[in-house]
Amino acid sequence: MSKFTSASLCVALLSMSVAANAEGQVLPNDLAKCRSGPSTLVQISGVKAGSGKIRVQSYRANASEWLAKGRWLTRIEVPARAGSMTVCVPLPQAGAYGIAVRHDFNGNGKTDLSTDGGGMSNNPSINIFNLGKPSYKKTAFEVGNAPRTISITMKYM
Repeated sequence: MSKFTSASLCVALLSMSVAANAEGQVLPNDLAKCRSGPSTLVQISGVKAGSGKIRVQSYRANASEWLAKGRWLTRIEVPARAGSMTVCVPLPQAGAYGIAVRHDFNGNGKTDLSTDGGGMSNNPSINIFNLGKPSYKKTAFEVGNAPRTISITMKYM
């Protein structure tokens, strides 16, 4: 399968998860909040350009909430920076979570499959044979009562 198809599917899936009417909490990117307590420091690599916005959303790692419209817990939105970025995502308690990242390349708030990018915790592969969203089991990671660092690699067309 081509990288183009994989990236298209990733961006399409992530666009489903970023509903504007979601019920979670929008927070600033405060790296100090990842010094203690349940949180994850998300190291994002492969950001294509310094234009637009990066949106990082956390979800509980279960079938009913992972990437479900309006079910995200926290959202951090920051200006994109080409290359690598680090975002702190505070979490409500120890447990299993999944993270979805979207790069709104032109900052228009819409999904543009030809330019926007995305990624998820554990960097699951997405292919033409798995047109649905990746299982929460593939993106889940455990967070205890201390910060956890994860790495997400962005995918683009």
